[in-house]
Amino acid sequence: MSKLSQATRDKLKTVSTATLCTALFKRGLRNQMIQDVLPLDAGKPTMVGEAFTLRYIPAREDLNPITVFQDRAHPQRKAVEECPPGAVFVIDSRKDARAASAGSILVTRLMLRGVAGVVTDGGFRDAAEIAKLGIPSFHHRPSAPTNLTCHQALDINVPIGCGDAPVWPGDVIVGDSDGVVVIPADIAAEIADEAVEMTAFEDFVTEQVRGGQSIIGLYPPTHEQSKTDFAAWRIKHKR
Repeated sequence: MSKLSQATRDKLKTVSTATLCTALFKRGLRNQMIQDVLPLDAGKPTMVGEAFTLRYIPAREDLNPITVFQDRAHPQRKAVEECPPGAVFVIDSRKDARAASAGSILVTRLMLRGVAGVVTDGGFRDAAEIAKLGIPSFHHRPSAPTNLTCHQALDINVPIGCGDAPVWPGDVIVGDSDGVVVIPADIAAEIADEAVEMTAFEDFVTEQVRGGQSIIGLYPPTHEQSKTDFAAWRIKHKR
């Protein structure tokens, strides 16, 4: 059963991964951003969902011929069919984009099953087609060879590393035009609340800076007048 409430999900859709990283850093969490992963289409809405994971290991040729796909229980195929609606499918490809983590057919299946997004620290084949699908997708770069060339699917829904970030099943994954951040499940609600507050202040600051104000004393608000002005701004904008 999902532990991510709709209220928390909705809040996370309104904040940036940059703001979330700052909130996590305040708690001593420095390695929650998945490195070297970008959206195939930066114009898609913010991706939010709980992690459902797939782990690859380096392929051993005698155990990983193309005939393994005939096995109905093949971990990659099984994971695609078991990833829950609303979850984010996160793939540990060992930061190796020499072969694809998946292609457009599997990602289309995930989309039609209601999955919230898909992330790999490797690459996708059929990248241009995936970019056009109605599901947020993130990878390192396009990669045409089948995953069997380099990767052997092994484990489903276990702790993984994805782009140097630790990902546990159920962690909350948020992705936007800057990339993908991993929020530990037990603090997701408080991180979302703090990020909403931070976003309100940053919107206020942006408005002031665009109006010609210096950042000194404003960002951070070390001048009392900045705090007073922000309080008035919040009332005016109902934030």
